[in-house]
Amino acid sequence: MQEKLASFSIKNWADDDRPKEKLVQKGSFVLSDAELIAILIGSGSRDESAVELSKRLLASVNHNLNELGNLSVNQLMRFKGTGEAKAVTIAAALEMGRRRRMEDTSKIIKIKSSHDVFELLYPLIGELQQEEFWIVYLNNSNKVVHKAQLSKGGITGTLVDVGLVLKQALELGAIGIILAHNHPSGTWQPSTADKQITEKLNVASEALDIKILDHLILARHQYLSFADKGTL
Repeated sequence: MQEKLASFSIKNWADDDRPKEKLVQKGSFVLSDAELIAILIGSGSRDESAVELSKRLLASVNHNLNELGNLSVNQLMRFKGTGEAKAVTIAAALEMGRRRRMEDTSKIIKIKSSHDVFELLYPLIGELQQEEFWIVYLNNSNKVVHKAQLSKGGITGTLVDVGLVLKQALELGAIGIILAHNHPSGTWQPSTADKQITEKLNVASEALDIKILDHLILARHQYLSFADKGTL
């Protein structure tokens, strides 16, 4: 029995196969996702190694790291062999990765397409479990001068403070505005409220020579662009 349990331990693997040693000798890029997670959690259980436990975690989310990052600590702890310490470590590491992507968005200063907007905002709101509505302000060169959260937890066309949005545009000297929000449900089809807020801001901005350039709906690594669809 002891021999059987020992076989699950990574300590009994050849040096080249142990995730930590492999990372030191060859670099992190050669490790699989399961091996990287195994390094984070440190150990497996009596029945499986850390790598095998990591493979099981990944299989539960179809090997999608973004889906794994959407799991809460409590959800991670439901997996056999994953206690609070391991769950917290995994959640913290994936959050660090998300924040790293957010820092990369600072390089995006000029908007050339709807995909640029997607790249700019997805790290901020693309994986959130609640809806957030953002405004991106552009100058006459289509460079981002400011981006701001308009609301959190859902929005309707009747609750939009159009005056505040346009006042900030004037203060920033922006001549273009891009609207964007996420759909935590995963569907990127616009709702009636989405269309209403777009139309409301479109009409109000015309009088100030400020143009609503686009409205993006972000959902599960996909997006819908009103401008691309010709519905703006």
